Amino acid sequence: MFRSFWTFLYWILRPFVKWFLRKTTKLCELQRICYGERVGACRTLGVEFSLYHSRSKEIKQLIEYLNRTSDTVSFTGSNQEYVVQYAVHTIMQVKNIKPQIHPQLGKSLSTCIEHIWGYKQLIQEIEALRTTTYDSSKEEHEQKLLALWNFLMPKVPLEARITKQWQDIGFQGDDPKTDFRGMGLLGLENLIYFAREYPGAAQHVLSHSHHPQYGYAFAIVGINLTSMAYYLLKDGSAKTHVYNVCNKFPTMKVFHQFYCYLFYEFDRFWIESKPRNVMDFTFIKDKFEKCIRLSLVNPSTVFRINISIDNI
Repeated sequence: MFRSFWTFLYWILRPFVKWFLRKTTKLCELQRICYGERVGACRTLGVEFSLYHSRSKEIKQLIEYLNRTSDTVSFTGSNQEYVVQYAVHTIMQVKNIKPQIHPQLGKSLSTCIEHIWGYKQLIQEIEALRTTTYDSSKEEHEQKLLALWNFLMPKVPLEARITKQWQDIGFQGDDPKTDFRGMGLLGLENLIYFAREYPGAAQHVLSHSHHPQYGYAFAIVGINLTSMAYYLLKDGSAKTHVYNVCNKFPTMKVFHQFYCYLFYEFDRFWIESKPRNVMDFTFIKDKFEKCIRLSLVNPSTVFRINISIDNI
């Protein structure tokens, strides 16, 4: 009740506070954010909040246009540059800001717009992969699955397409295709990226998954962590990391690297938790996710894989 009162009071007073600050500083809210906040999440989150809560009809129409562009995955090629320039021009025109007097503001706004609507488009790209069912009748899908085996087990030939060998890299049965149901091709793409781009870390984690006491199903855990990464991105929790790590437009590579960080750190977290058996997985995963979410509340958060090979 107390919090609701202050929230209500804030929205009542917000227009007056903005008017007062503009009169005293001679700067609009977007200028104060871009000039006062450091590059990354602090600045972009501030700009995002300001734009989405603007009462300007023109700004609201601009947001609708930008949302349509990102939702249809149209931020590509020359269109990306045009849309960003149009958005910056519109904002500065509405705010009556002369670009020749404030050239740096245009650059700052461009980066923030790329962050905000690039993030929204990234969600659409990820959703498309997540909802694409693994189809063993498609050669492309089958080649990706075989590539995963070759990256993780380069010295061990696969005896057949359907074989118990798949359990060696953490699938549940003889045919991995059924394990991708929840996350579709996204789960497979994440696993491949981890194994291909961070082979040392992936082998390190895979060796831990074979531990006689603390072992777990590598691929199944990986797909569960794809789900975690997906929902952290979709509910906006991952914005702090993404806005901080990207100089420009967020790409699929950013999501893959975020996933790799989660997988590598979860493995460490799992071992340090000393689980009694795999039945502790849900409890430990939920505990790990809470730690990640808590870190993401900090607007300075950037996740990077800190590889330190150890023996257990």
